[in-house]
Amino acid sequence: MKVSIADYGVGNLYSISKGLERAGAKTEIVSDMRGLLDAECVVFPGVGAFGAAMDALRPVLPKLKTKLAEGIPTLGICLGMQILFDRSEESAGEGLSVLSGEVKKLRATRIPQMGWNDVTWTEDELFDGVTLGSQFYFANSYVCHPSKEIGIATTEYGERFPSAVRDRNVIGVQFHPEKSSTPGLKLLSNFISIAEGKR
Repeated sequence: MKVSIADYGVGNLYSISKGLERAGAKTEIVSDMRGLLDAECVVFPGVGAFGAAMDALRPVLPKLKTKLAEGIPTLGICLGMQILFDRSEESAGEGLSVLSGEVKKLRATRIPQMGWNDVTWTEDELFDGVTLGSQFYFANSYVCHPSKEIGIATTEYGERFPSAVRDRNVIGVQFHPEKSSTPGLKLLSNFISIAEGKR
């Protein structure tokens, strides 16, 4: 499967590309957002600002939302998870609205959250084979507040928040699997298997 990574002006494209390749996928970095409309699998990477990412996606927004709603396998990482929702306190303007809810500033004494933290997950195939008690790497100042029960993992940092969500083929993780060593690589491998219909 070829995974299209959206390049909307954020960093870490190399690390997420290499992480997905190590997990068994072929990757392409898409700078012209129109290329996402023909993708068979999409990854929205992390680190950056909600408004800037959506400005890059806005020219293809109606068609892209339709594409995602039709069930194309999608993974949003950190900021990429946040833009899947309706809106964010970080920036004015709408998100992709593939998932219902909003993004709010993290209620913690020290922001951003930077570093390793615990993730407690439910029985979801995204976490199959991930060693219990594994930590993942975070770098975030905002967290998602879904309006439906789609959380498949939680984390505590100042508050308890959903650190992974899933609605059918649309998956979001607040942490960075590409920076999370063995557990992160396993999670990316599981995502590829889900996207290929093997799980």
